Amino acid sequence: MAEKKTFEQSITELEQIVAKLEGGSVTLDESLTLFEKGIKLSKSCQKMLDEAEKKVSILMTNEDGEVQKEAFADGGAE
Repeated sequence: MAEKKTFEQSITELEQIVAKLEGGSVTLDESLTLFEKGIKLSKSCQKMLDEAEKKVSILMTNEDGEVQKEAFADGGAE
């Protein structure tokens, strides 16, 4: 079984594909193959981002003792 790529590896590969396509030095068939691979990588990256967003969500209990989901707040500079 192939090792699952990290988000960073997938983004790097996607950037390389975009550069090749923008360069215009590949054939139409190669372009279509690269485009298809790029779409798959893009969907994979979006899935990883969605999963990370779910992990970052913080579970909190409200006054009634019910579990309430609260989005992670950015603690950046004011």
